[in-house]
Amino acid sequence: MIGEKFSRRTFLAAAMALPLASVVSGAARPRIIVVGAGAFGGWTALHLLRKGASVTLIDAWGPGNSRASSGGETRVIRGVYGPVSTYVKWTVRSLQLWRESEQAWNRKLYFKTGALWMIHDDDAYEKAALPLLKAEGLSYEILNPEEASRRYPQINWDGVRWALREEEAGYLLARQACQSVLEAFIREGGEYRQSWVTINGIHSNVLAGIRTSDGSSLQADQYVFACGPWLSRIFPDMPGPLIQPTRQEVFFFGTPAGDVRFTDSALPVWVDHGERLIYGIPGNERRGFKVADDTRGEPFDPTSGERIVSSEKLVAIRKFLAHRFPELKDAPVVESRVCQYENSQDQHFIFDRHPEAQNAWIAGGGSGHGFKHGPAIGEYVAGLVLDSNKPDPFFQLSRFATEIVK
Repeated sequence: MIGEKFSRRTFLAAAMALPLASVVSGAARPRIIVVGAGAFGGWTALHLLRKGASVTLIDAWGPGNSRASSGGETRVIRGVYGPVSTYVKWTVRSLQLWRESEQAWNRKLYFKTGALWMIHDDDAYEKAALPLLKAEGLSYEILNPEEASRRYPQINWDGVRWALREEEAGYLLARQACQSVLEAFIREGGEYRQSWVTINGIHSNVLAGIRTSDGSSLQADQYVFACGPWLSRIFPDMPGPLIQPTRQEVFFFGTPAGDVRFTDSALPVWVDHGERLIYGIPGNERRGFKVADDTRGEPFDPTSGERIVSSEKLVAIRKFLAHRFPELKDAPVVESRVCQYENSQDQHFIFDRHPEAQNAWIAGGGSGHGFKHGPAIGEYVAGLVLDSNKPDPFFQLSRFATEIVK
C-alpha cells in the first residue's frame, strides 16, 4: 500500500530506480505512453503491452498515413549493412517476427523475392557485409556479370563489376503492416488515441506529462517518443538538429501489358550501387515498377510540405531507367509520391533516454532504412523501458558529441 505521505513523484522516482518489469510482477502495472504509431512506435507499444505494461499509443494522423515515414505501399527488407553487425542481427530477428505475425494475424506482409545488388567500382560496403551475413545464417550468392546477364536479361549490366543476391530479402507491405500492428495492439488490450502531442515540461529530471490537441493532459510513468521527423519539434531544445527530414521522391512506372519480366515473379528487389544508390521493387502490390534514389534530398517540412514530385527528379530517374532497364525507357509514370527520410546526423538510429528526463525515451532516426527492423526494434526498446537494459552506445545521443567506434 502507498501511504498518504508517499507522493506520486516519490513513487515515480522509486519505480524508475528499479526495473519496471519488477513493478509489472507486483501490484501495479506501469503506465506508458508511446507517441508515434509508425514502425518504431507501433511495434514498441505492442511489445510493451505484451510485457505487462498498460500502454497508450498516440498518433497525429494514424498508422501508415501519407505524411508518415512509415507510409506508402512497400519497403525493402535486406541483410546487407556494410560492417554494422547489429543491423544484420535485427534483420534476422525481424524476419522471424514478421513471419510469426503473419501467421498469427492471418495476413501476408512479407514477400520473399530476394535482393539483387548491382555493384560498381567501390565494393567495400558489400564485401564488409559478407562475413556478417554468413555468421547470421543469411544465405547469399555471388554472380559475375555474365551469369547475372544470363539470369536477368531484362537488366543492362554495363558498368557492373559483380552482383550479390540475398536469398531471404524481399519487401514488406508498409502501410498495411502499420495498420496490422495497431489492430493487434488494440485487440490485446492497448489504448489508441489520434491526436497531436506537446509536452508539459521537464522539471527535476522528470517529464511532467503531455497535452493532446483536444486539450487533455495525460500522465504516465514512462514515455516513448517515436514520432519520426517530428521529434525535433517536440524537443526543440535538444542538441541538434536531432532529426533532419529530407524530401524523397518515388516513382512507379507502368510495365508492358501481360509482360511479367518486370514483376516480382521474375525479378527480385534490386539495388544499383554506383555513384548513387538507386533501388527498386518490381511488382509492388501492382502499383508498377518502383524506382527511387536513396540520395538524401533537400530539407522538408513533413507537416505542410507539398507532396508533388519534381520534373527534375523524374528526368534523372528516366535517364537511369533507360540505361539500366532499357525496355522501360518509355514506360509511363502510373503513380508517384513524395515521402521523407527522418535522418539522424550520422544516419543511424537513436535509442536513448532524454538527457534531462529520466522517464522519457527517444526512438527515432530511421534515416530511410528503419522500417524493416520494426519488430526487433520494438522488442529492444521495450527492454530498455521495462527491464532497465542499458542502451547500446552506438545508438545513444552522446555519440553526436563523442565519436564512437564500433
